[in-house]
Amino acid sequence: MTRVECQRIFDVAQRAARSAGMDDVELLLDAHTTALTRFANNAIHQNVAERDRMVSVRVPMGSRTARATTNLVDDDSICRVVEEAIALTKVAEPNDELLPLPSPAEAGEIPEHPSRFDAATAETTPQRRALAVKEAIAIVESAGATAAGIFETGAATEALINSRGLFRYHEETSARFSITATAADSSGWAKASAISAAAIDAAALAGNASGKARLSASPREAAPGRYTVVLEPAAVLDLIGQIFGDFSATAIHDQRSFLTGRPAGALFGPNITIDDDVRHPLQSGAPFDGEGVARRSLRLVEGGALREIPYARGSAKRAGVAPTGHGLPLPNETGEMPVNVVIAGGETSLEHLIAAVDHGILVTRLWYIREVDPFEKIMTGMTRDGTFLIEGGQVACGLRNLRFNQSVVELLRNVIAMGLPARASGEEAMDMVVPAMTVQAFNFTEVTKF
Repeated sequence: MTRVECQRIFDVAQRAARSAGMDDVELLLDAHTTALTRFANNAIHQNVAERDRMVSVRVPMGSRTARATTNLVDDDSICRVVEEAIALTKVAEPNDELLPLPSPAEAGEIPEHPSRFDAATAETTPQRRALAVKEAIAIVESAGATAAGIFETGAATEALINSRGLFRYHEETSARFSITATAADSSGWAKASAISAAAIDAAALAGNASGKARLSASPREAAPGRYTVVLEPAAVLDLIGQIFGDFSATAIHDQRSFLTGRPAGALFGPNITIDDDVRHPLQSGAPFDGEGVARRSLRLVEGGALREIPYARGSAKRAGVAPTGHGLPLPNETGEMPVNVVIAGGETSLEHLIAAVDHGILVTRLWYIREVDPFEKIMTGMTRDGTFLIEGGQVACGLRNLRFNQSVVELLRNVIAMGLPARASGEEAMDMVVPAMTVQAFNFTEVTKF
């Protein structure tokens, strides 16, 4: 969806709103193409592609607002969705804190931003994906295991336009490769995502997954208890990623954040620094939020202490501060949250982290993570696809998977070493830039039977 097409759609919507007596209108527009090659049992079994567009209309009326959405962009459909938005707004509950639409001056200028669009990725063919998958399957098959996974590529356009003259536009591509190698009594997994498909090394990921399946064959049982663990970046991502919805001025105000009521000072260990930085070279996403406000880079945590939190326009006005550009599209009950998390690390490789552990457990990934205690952020879940005993600084053998009950707050106080930060992709949280971590006293509560 080009800028010209976005403007055409907005012009139609604005005329429809004005003919109904409405001065203000806001449009969120999204257009995306996604193509996916899926494989299992060492063979490609599916290739699917989707192309869609979305127009979401908001017509605020004083203290009331609502939203109506369509994926049809002809003039009649746009007029109908404007009518639906007006009808919904008239019956919506009033919100005395609702602000007028932002002007370009209020939304702020967007600083120089790295390109997130790669033409070659947008034009990736099924054959290109199939050849990469074929090579990955051959590597897993040669190791005596069975491969399953996906290779997905896509491109997206996002725009926000309002009747006060604000026009935001962003283009982005993406690539994602995930592979699981399954053997008789073991499995291994690897996953990566990037802006460019050229940055995805399918063969290396296949070698990683098949190597883990081989090393974890004939797994032993480890007794439940507290262990020193080395968490690979995907495991760090999926566990620590559970807490960032609480880094929100609205959540703190509503007393549903674990940060509510916390005393000032150190929250985590002094080696923990966390940023939200949309301009980080390994990050992705639009440089503006759901209301079109330019995203600021935030230092969320520095030296273990809370430093900055995200504000949407509404929560910022309530607090008497400037918005940070982290608001979600209105109306919503969440307010805001960081979406470009970067956790600082060290310069150490994963191999060196393992070599420094005399007795512990290496965890590839975690899954089925659920919250047990919202204030201490105690999470439960299980290890999966590559859990190993570390003895004398070496991977000694595979282990049966373990269930954990672990406070993320406590975990971030017990980090004793970190690797080099990398873009990580998991299954339970958004992609982030995180390091591998060595953590003391990680709490495993029981052994599974697989």
